[in-house]
Amino acid sequence: MIARELWRYPVKSLAGERLEVVELERRGIVGDRLWAVRDDEQRTLTSAKKLPALLGLGARFLEPPRRGQAPRVVPPVAIAFPNGDEIPSTDPSVHRRLSELVGRAVSLVPLRPRHQLAHYRALQADKAELRQIFGLEPGEPLPDLSMLPVGLLALLSAFATPPGSYFDVCPLHVLTTSSLAALGALAPGVSFDPRRFRPNVLLETAEPGFVEHAWVTGTLRLGSARARIECVTPRCSMPARRQAELDADPRVMQVIARETERRLGVYASITGEGQVRVGDSARLERQRPWSRAANRLGQRAKRQLLRVVERVLPEG
Repeated sequence: MIARELWRYPVKSLAGERLEVVELERRGIVGDRLWAVRDDEQRTLTSAKKLPALLGLGARFLEPPRRGQAPRVVPPVAIAFPNGDEIPSTDPSVHRRLSELVGRAVSLVPLRPRHQLAHYRALQADKAELRQIFGLEPGEPLPDLSMLPVGLLALLSAFATPPGSYFDVCPLHVLTTSSLAALGALAPGVSFDPRRFRPNVLLETAEPGFVEHAWVTGTLRLGSARARIECVTPRCSMPARRQAELDADPRVMQVIARETERRLGVYASITGEGQVRVGDSARLERQRPWSRAANRLGQRAKRQLLRVVERVLPEG
């Protein structure tokens, strides 16, 4: 396996930057998701899951981010709007322009320290909101999220993102060319451009099928860094939405829902800091058999718990 593409996303939900080399620290790729958009009406962080127009924006750093800098220091960014305007985060008008674009009052906010819990607090989701986020068809059941670590499930029941980060779940999202090829073979007329899935690392792999789904609890050695594979990535409706240079295509999620139960790619946490370049080799240290068995048992228990939670969620 080799690193084929490396991506960093300065602002959560905005288009990413394709890089030749990245630095990995404990919180993820240096500079990844140091900014986010806040819903000022609901007083909570938001994303393209609820405001898909954000996917049409781009962002770049005005000063290079450095290892160990965030959240104490968050470098300014410039936001690229669809009409070609570029507005820096230091310009107060950026909040108004974002609000006009998405049709509600929002603001651009830098990463805050972990202890500022109120900044990360979320409103309780109801079934209607979850169905919208995942783009579910009428009568389609809510997705099975039992692959997520139990600690994260608990956090995400109360917070929009894990406090101290703007990641949905984990700091690193890994995807393989094998998975994209498998989807393409299942639906030849559909384009599964990797940008739709917003990976940090796209690995070139030779084995057929959704190979990374078998990596959970294993350790991925990537360049001089290491990452522990925590769980398979549950997919919301975002990959099917219109993005910069990519048209909306509902078939993308229809295929993933049908063939993989809305799962594609894996989430990982950083266990060893280091540098990764395009073309660097990657190697998976397989998880031990007892780890796989414990993971399966844990998923069964979480599945039962989630069924109970689903029954008591308000309809919306």
